[in-house]
Amino acid sequence: MGGAVSAGEDNDELIDNLKEAQYIRTDLVEQAFRAIDRADYYLEEFKDNAYKDLAWKHGNIHLSAPCIYSEVMEALDLQPGLSFLNLGSGTGYLSSMVGLILGPFGVNHGVELHSDVIEYAKQKLDFFIKTSDSFDKFEFCEPSFVTGNCLEISPDCTQYDRVYCGAGVQKEHEDYMKNLLKVGGILVMPLEEKLTKITRTGPSAWETKKILAVSFAPLIQPNHADSGKSRLVHLPPVAVRSLQDLARIAIRGTIKKIIHQETLSKNGNGLKNPPRFKRRRVRRRRMETIVFLDKEVFASRISNPSDDNNNSEDIEDERREEEESKPSELKPDPPVNFLREKVLSLPLPDPLKYYLLYYREK
Repeated sequence: MGGAVSAGEDNDELIDNLKEAQYIRTDLVEQAFRAIDRADYYLEEFKDNAYKDLAWKHGNIHLSAPCIYSEVMEALDLQPGLSFLNLGSGTGYLSSMVGLILGPFGVNHGVELHSDVIEYAKQKLDFFIKTSDSFDKFEFCEPSFVTGNCLEISPDCTQYDRVYCGAGVQKEHEDYMKNLLKVGGILVMPLEEKLTKITRTGPSAWETKKILAVSFAPLIQPNHADSGKSRLVHLPPVAVRSLQDLARIAIRGTIKKIIHQETLSKNGNGLKNPPRFKRRRVRRRRMETIVFLDKEVFASRISNPSDDNNNSEDIEDERREEEESKPSELKPDPPVNFLREKVLSLPLPDPLKYYLLYYREK
């Protein structure tokens, strides 16, 4: 399913395509998508399909299409410090992107039905923290995952600022989902085959907006045949940060400010023209039909018919741009993790340096 935008050769090109098609519209969402490589959440033998705008499912492991995740991220209107609940958290890909925006003082919880998927999500989260080149650009709200059916959440659980459900919700469960929200909170879920945004404007007041036609596999109903009673899901407690964690956050923040000031002083006002790099021209594809895979989510946006008539003009423009930019093209320098270099240069014991770097392996 999916297929609303062209496939990319890598993660950045996929994000370029989503931006061009207006699925990604804000800087915060773009930064989160670029920071986490979608292919890292695929099994090795399926990575060739990672940058296509398609859903992927293997056993219990599932990823929605990139166009769906981008619409969800935009609709959630995420801000630092908010609390987030992901119902059907799956691989943790979406929860990790959300955590980059929430920052260290947010809350990031997920509920997943399958225990094997929870283990997979924890492995992918650990891999991201320890090896990602982009991790040090953010202060991360690490997600916590619990196993259980999201329709059996304990009634005494805390309410959240933002809630997303990754499975089709029937009308009979709409109020249950709404009650997970704080006043002022936003709930995004597939409701009656429409990706729907619900904002809680008061104790009993709601605003509803239909975003996109979708088709999700429905929520799995609780099965009480074995015990005859429900198995309540208890969400992680909202814990206060330890003094050790607060110190790490403060030190990393201070080092980042120093690096920023040094960069500004080295580059003057910081407005010097950067070297020009050739950028691939992105074209939208016309979508006339939808293909369903495993009842997974679909989405389509019909491109302007005039796009097809402009192909020859696009090719000619692209050729001209390449000729004009040839003399000034420069190869980018390999990325440097300045925060890591600064931390490793500090006069501190090695274990403390590694703690400040979240025990990064690189």
